[in-house]
Parts: sequence; structure tokens; C-alpha cells
Amino acid sequence: MAGSDPKSLIRIARENGSEPHVAPLNLGERVRDLRKARGWTLEQAATQAGLARSTLSKIENGQMSPTYEALKKLAEGLAISVPQLFTPPSKAQVSGRMAVTKQGEGQAHATATYEHELLGGALTRKQMLPYRARIRARDFEEFEGWVRHDGEEFLYVLTGAIRLYTEFYEPVDLRRGDSAYYDASMGHNVISLSEEDATILWVTSLT
Repeated sequence: MAGSDPKSLIRIARENGSEPHVAPLNLGERVRDLRKARGWTLEQAATQAGLARSTLSKIENGQMSPTYEALKKLAEGLAISVPQLFTPPSKAQVSGRMAVTKQGEGQAHATATYEHELLGGALTRKQMLPYRARIRARDFEEFEGWVRHDGEEFLYVLTGAIRLYTEFYEPVDLRRGDSAYYDASMGHNVISLSEEDATILWVTSLT
């Protein structure tokens, strides 16, 4: 990885498919999901909406385009507004995805100032980029300017002590168990203060 900029890790993650993907909304699937979320059978939902069971079945299966009147009845029966029928759920459905990274098995990316270990690398289309870092730098001058990248970032000190430099705040010293959450587009750098290289957990958003 060139330099010490986490942009390289983010680029690698996105090249591996970590970029969020938004699929076009399917009205039939949306109506079915809303019905099932309420625990209703097709018959119960049709009754609530004042529609024929066959009509609701055709809407859910994409076999007919409902009229505006039918959409109004559907929305009223589901106790939501018409626009909400076309709005994706605020929380994604449970995907059951999981990735386990055993100690020392993450993808290594060493630089002069940091030694990164990318975690959860088996998962694509992630919303977050987690990695463990060993902080080799001992002086701010070891960096070629500020590190900046999109998103927000969280760091948690695992071992040792660090000094977090940020563009708009005074430097802050953090020890094992301390953490910081900040805007990653603000310039930032980290150095070790302890005799041994400090290690931290870094989590960067990919949104």
C-alpha cells in the first residue's frame, strides 16, 4: 500500500465489492414484505385493504400494475402512506452474513508509519472497513501531510499509548481502552507514545 493513507485500504475494499449497492424497488416484493412483517396471510391483507385476494396476489407477483385507487386501499390497509409503498425499508432485511478473521489471518498492508491488518475481508459490499493497525510512527514529521478520506472513523486503543493529531483540535493522548470517533475528511494522523508499537482497532465507514 502506497504511503500511510487509509484511502488505499478503502480502494482495495471497494475493488473487492465493498461499495454499497442499491437495487431498484420492486413494488410486489415490497407489498409482500409489508404484509409478512405484519404476520398477515394473503386473505387477511386483502380483507384489510378491501381488495380481492386474487388482485392482491397478482400485485405481489408482478402480474398487474395497481391503479391509484388500489394503491390507496393498500396503503390504508397497511396503515402507511402511498409514498411509503415505494420507499425501501429503513433497515435492510436480515442477510445472515458473517465473516470470522482469526488472529493474524487478516490481509496485511504494511507502510513506513502503520502496519494494517484488514479484517472481515471475505465479505463483499460492506458498509464498514475494520482493520487492526500497529502504529510504527513516533513523530508527526514522519507523515507526508495529513491523512484525509471520505466517511467517518472510529479508533479504539488495544495496547500501548498513542497521540491522535487532528486538523481542527489539539492533539489528544489515548491509552488502552480509550477511543475516538471523528470525521475522516478532517486531517488526522496517529503516532505511538509507548515504548512498544501501540495497536489500535480502526473502523472506517464506506458510505
